[in-house]
Amino acid sequence: MTNEKRALEHRERGNTRVDRVGKEQAEYRGADAYSCPHARACGACQHVNEPYAEQLARKNACVADLFSRFGNVEVRPLLGMDEPYHYRNKVVSPYAPGRKLPGMAGGPPAKGRAARSARAGGARGRTAPGSPTREILCGMYAAGTHRIVATDECLIEHEEGKRAILAIRNLMPRFGIEPYDEDKGTGFLRHAVVRVGHASGEVLVTLVTNGRDFPGSRAFCRELVKRCPSITTIVQNVNERRTNVILGEREQTLYGPGFILDRLCGLSFRVSSQSFYQVNAVQTEVLYRTAIELAGFTGAESAIDAYCGTGTIGLVAAKHGAARVTGVDAVASAIRDARENAKHNGIENARFVAGDAGDFMRAAAASGQRSDVLLMDPPRAGASEEFLSAAVQLAPSRIVYISCNPATQVRDLAFLAKHGFAVRVVQPVDMFPHTDHIETVALIECGEGQVRPPCVAKEGALV
Repeated sequence: MTNEKRALEHRERGNTRVDRVGKEQAEYRGADAYSCPHARACGACQHVNEPYAEQLARKNACVADLFSRFGNVEVRPLLGMDEPYHYRNKVVSPYAPGRKLPGMAGGPPAKGRAARSARAGGARGRTAPGSPTREILCGMYAAGTHRIVATDECLIEHEEGKRAILAIRNLMPRFGIEPYDEDKGTGFLRHAVVRVGHASGEVLVTLVTNGRDFPGSRAFCRELVKRCPSITTIVQNVNERRTNVILGEREQTLYGPGFILDRLCGLSFRVSSQSFYQVNAVQTEVLYRTAIELAGFTGAESAIDAYCGTGTIGLVAAKHGAARVTGVDAVASAIRDARENAKHNGIENARFVAGDAGDFMRAAAASGQRSDVLLMDPPRAGASEEFLSAAVQLAPSRIVYISCNPATQVRDLAFLAKHGFAVRVVQPVDMFPHTDHIETVALIECGEGQVRPPCVAKEGALV
């Protein structure tokens, strides 16, 4: 998968405008359906107001059609969720100035107490201490824009994460914190990123600020934790660039250890502000256990985990049947996290290498080393032809290909099929209910007609 910064990038820049959609709570509509009042304005969940069973049926049909070109392949039914709501354990929100409040210059006339307060301070050209001049907006961007859809409720975001987002908004006026205006490049608080440990319940809050100086940060954190006691750590990330990328390079810990711990498939993982970690922990376990099952580990196989990131799938494989695992990723910081995760879990049969996975596999094949299983989880664009050629050269007995974009996966599988591999099983997983996204796990095996390079026949295991 791509690293966390690329995953947080907005694809299109635009002026911040606001859709006011009210504060209605989503209302329960039946045994398996909710109604989202923000669905049309937001657009993030294209099918949130459709019965979940219909969503699963449509995705099943889509996967069957995509993989029909491979003929004799077992396309299994989509694995959906029992409770397909509030599954996103990462909640991200921008903060931006909205309408001028009553009594402010250019705003609607104030009435009652607000009018008396404005008259008292208006002659001096400022409002009473702690009184904002504009409303503070938070929520999400409408699809393909920077138009903020102001919401207090979301059917897919973790409720504890959303609670923290709103608490930050409500505390900002009290501490004189101005929201960021992306048109002018002014204001202090740009975004908040909240990550909730699914199993641990620990909460990491990352405050993305337009500058390092944060007066009153201790008091702010103390009050935020008082309002949201589940918060275990708060990090300030500094981003002073005029950019769509949310996170900057510099950060400091304001409260707690600076990371949270969470459990996945029986292992403990350290999650920091910059770490890649799947946003749907429930379905991630389903996805990874499916991958391990298809890999067919018996305790004797060696495996390469390409695009390994922080080592999650590779470490699960090392714990659940692989004799040896080598994880490879081009992002050095991810490899450092992977090594730390291995040490933290006491796993000694996995190692992690910083570098290009294709180059690594070509070198392994040339030196006569072998790997029984190749685990690969590329970004949405899929694998490059150079990577796939290296996989053909290495010629593992089995390839388990995890994909977040079945269309590019089909393209890559067609390349492998031309070089003697056979697609055996495809298992779709509904990682993101109410959206068009589908995750698929494919098992590919060396066909009987596979012509292996001479080096594959040599002795030697990849360790």
